[in-house]
Amino acid sequence: MADITDIKSIMYTEKSLALQEDGVIVVQTTPRMTKNGLKEVFKEFFGINPLKVNSMRVNGKVKRFKGIEGKRPDTKKFYVTLPEDAQIESLAV
Repeated sequence: MADITDIKSIMYTEKSLALQEDGVIVVQTTPRMTKNGLKEVFKEFFGINPLKVNSMRVNGKVKRFKGIEGKRPDTKKFYVTLPEDAQIESLAV
């Protein structure tokens, strides 16, 4: 059910960069992604078995542009704890 296309981005904020030093990465996905689905994606595409996965649902904000009201899309944010020796190639600096 889970697919790599459900992952929108890996977040690079001040908080997430501090967490990366401890082996935790922050992943933004579509709302339909589950913890087990994200674990499967990490095993299949990155060859990493995450130690722990925490999730958070983020509701989209309501914004106005020139008097027209719109809504940003809902997302899900996952905090993925990786083993100490594991590294993702795209995160390597």
